[in-house]
Amino acid sequence: MTISRSSSDRPAPLTGRRVFVVEDEYFLADDISEAVRALGAEVAGPAGHVEDAFKILHDGSTLDAAVLDVNIHSEMIFPIARELMARKVPFVFTTGYERITVGAEFQDVPLIEKPIDLTAMARKLAALIADPKDR
Repeated sequence: MTISRSSSDRPAPLTGRRVFVVEDEYFLADDISEAVRALGAEVAGPAGHVEDAFKILHDGSTLDAAVLDVNIHSEMIFPIARELMARKVPFVFTTGYERITVGAEFQDVPLIEKPIDLTAMARKLAALIADPKDR
């Protein structure tokens, strides 16, 4: 997986941003982290368990965006998602499930189906950060 930075003098779209990654599949978590780093972001996590995600969420650091797997070791990620929404932190869901699993509460959250197009996912995060109306 390769995401190339722009060859122009513009900074990478996620430069200076901290992206929270919650994914229980080790290699996918690593690929997602690599994709957002390639666009200039620092990665918070990745967290592979909901309790680890809560620790990162409450460690006092700033989060600019997040990538959340809907189902982490048979636990739904929605409590984390609700807290991110309350903080106005944009995020995307990743899942192998259908949108109906996510429910109406999160109908406006972008859903990226697995297998993930990492480039599209990373660019969607950059767009969400750049333009909060794009949520």
